[in-house]
Amino acid sequence: MISALRPVKSSAKMQDRNQMRFAEAGRGRRNGRRRASAISVQLAEAGQPGRLQMEAEREKLRAARRLVIKVGTATVTGAEGELCLERVEPIVRSIAELMKAGRQVVLVSSGAVGLGRGWLGLHRSRLDDLVTKQACAAVGQSLLMDAYKNLFSKWDVKIAQVLLTEEDFTNWRRYSNLHQTMEKLIGFGVLPIVNENDTVSTAELESVAAGPRTAAFSDNDRLAALVMSGLEADALVLLTNVDGLLRQESGNGSAEVISLVEEMTPELKALGAGPSASGRGGMKTKLEAAEIAMNCGGTAVIANGNSPDTLDRIFAGEKVGTAFLPARRMRGKRRWIAYAADVRGRVVVDAGAHRAITQGKASLLASGIVRVENHFAPMDVVSIVDSEGREFARGIANCASEEAVKNSGKKGSRGRDAAPSPVLVTRDNIVLLQKS
Repeated sequence: MISALRPVKSSAKMQDRNQMRFAEAGRGRRNGRRRASAISVQLAEAGQPGRLQMEAEREKLRAARRLVIKVGTATVTGAEGELCLERVEPIVRSIAELMKAGRQVVLVSSGAVGLGRGWLGLHRSRLDDLVTKQACAAVGQSLLMDAYKNLFSKWDVKIAQVLLTEEDFTNWRRYSNLHQTMEKLIGFGVLPIVNENDTVSTAELESVAAGPRTAAFSDNDRLAALVMSGLEADALVLLTNVDGLLRQESGNGSAEVISLVEEMTPELKALGAGPSASGRGGMKTKLEAAEIAMNCGGTAVIANGNSPDTLDRIFAGEKVGTAFLPARRMRGKRRWIAYAADVRGRVVVDAGAHRAITQGKASLLASGIVRVENHFAPMDVVSIVDSEGREFARGIANCASEEAVKNSGKKGSRGRDAAPSPVLVTRDNIVLLQKS
């Protein structure tokens, strides 16, 4: 167990020590990854999955240097919309302890709407109105940050408010600016506290709709995963009011926690039900967030935030909640294309283009396009689908949809002076979404 942290007074000497810790954090994070990877390789070579594989995953959490921690509405607020100090104070203490140990932390916190509703004395049914939700968010966000400021100041942790909208992720320039700002805050030893700007954005407030998701994020679970992706964090922890991903036991009606997930299967996704009573995400969006973390090469954990020592135990390497194993790390702009970017258009390609992209690692030429659907501009992200409508890749378009239509299907004449077919998406800007 991590020992309790006592409040300290701010001093220039301590601030200098903090700066040194964060300057060294990058090296420590890389060394931690190498140690954890070495252990994983050794266990894999020994042919011992299960318990030993779990131990390797817990070692990765012990070694994790950069962390994104998300707390939900059910953890932050009480039944009447008040701040639940009983649950929040231990989380604050744990985060301060992690930062004191030299780890870099970003906190993604829900709760603004609930706090605003409680402050205004509104009945929960009033939140069925979207504009009322936005008004509650405007009131509650200042209350949320004031509470965090007071709580973290006891541990000499400085905080920063970061309110985001969907465009901060879907626009590459804004995404890059966000990354730079977050890196600077972390470098200063500040704790960024992230939430969606619900006053101007309705994506997180609207009900979960059936069908495929088109927005970059529409809940703070997914927002936390995208923040993790953008910062190349080592671990994502989603704190909720259940012990993890539960599997119903047949016959007696009881449920057990699934300790380790190696691959996100349709069967596992089916275990995620609808939205929670006090929040809007529920287990479904937490599984979506965990899948993003896995595909970005990070470890995700879903655990109960109502227990005061949950974070301490997770990063001490104890068996807590449900851990999700990382897959191959996708870097830089490729992660943005796959998960954060707003898909503006869709192009249907022939069998030859499909084969060239998936097997030959080729660019997408206009000659391989069968049909262009929906308008898009140069530098927009487009969905690339086969003749049966299955999306197998995404990429950044070099030209507008009108030019793509004009040149689609043109195979060009042979010969030394023949003009080559224009390139709609270069290979470096293509991300495969499924194995061929």
